[in-house]
Amino acid sequence: MQIQAISPLAARIEANIARVIFGKERQIRLMLTALLAGGHLLLDDIPGTGKTTLVRALAASVSAEAKRIQFTPDLLPSDITGINVFDPAAQRFTFRPGPIFANVIIADELNRATPRTQSALLECMGERQVTVDGVTYPLAAPFFVAATQNPLESQGTFPLPEAQIDRFLMRISLGYPERDSERAMLDNHGVASPLSALAPVCTREEITAAVDAVRGVTVSDKVKGYILDLVAESRTSARVRLGVSPRGALALMHAAQAYAAIEGRDFVLPDDVRSVAVPVMAHRIISRSQNAIRLNDTGESIVELILDTVPAPID
Repeated sequence: MQIQAISPLAARIEANIARVIFGKERQIRLMLTALLAGGHLLLDDIPGTGKTTLVRALAASVSAEAKRIQFTPDLLPSDITGINVFDPAAQRFTFRPGPIFANVIIADELNRATPRTQSALLECMGERQVTVDGVTYPLAAPFFVAATQNPLESQGTFPLPEAQIDRFLMRISLGYPERDSERAMLDNHGVASPLSALAPVCTREEITAAVDAVRGVTVSDKVKGYILDLVAESRTSARVRLGVSPRGALALMHAAQAYAAIEGRDFVLPDDVRSVAVPVMAHRIISRSQNAIRLNDTGESIVELILDTVPAPID
């Protein structure tokens, strides 16, 4: 696929999702950016804001296999990855794939699973493969995990460790809709959910080709230097205990490439980096403050300060 073909492809998908999710154009754009960058997405928000519906709308817009996994404390790793089952007729064990063997994975309430089960996703997300009883099985492309979690509820939940959070290319929140958007939701969801009427607007082969093409988007030395400056500032800031990892620096570059391609360009601008910096960097930053939210010292606010502090390159 040519890079120029990515923008109209993205426009079709965005328009299709917007038939279900109203007034959240930026969040839809960021989700698509994470998909085309070859990464994964963490939707961190209170219940009822449309997190699962957003990902289901994406899955319905792409002619690809999608699976939803409801994470609970009693869920086992084998419930996700699959298990070897003895076949009496053949007198041997055969592998029965789990729901992770799909193109779009909706990991609902990921933080309700135990750390052991959460860790089953690490290899899947990082290596695009599953290892069961010493045998490795590759996962089909495209492979996109969109996980949801409720940041306010703590009873019966297991906070995601930093190693797991770092596997997500982006973390976004939907938040409450504007009044007009919520009115449109009431009007359109009154009789039946428009989600059930969504038809695919592209194939999984097109998505795979787009993901490959995104890596061909040019990132100049000046823009790479800007990315490195932002990452370095996150590690040296007096407000930060843990800054952005090298994986995070790569994620920022790949996300900027995907964002530029969606915008219709074959090269990255500093504005592309700035557009994706908060959702890519904020969840990778740990503040020194013990009362980060009360003191407005969250990852988001720190990244915003970094963007204001570090000068962008000028051609």
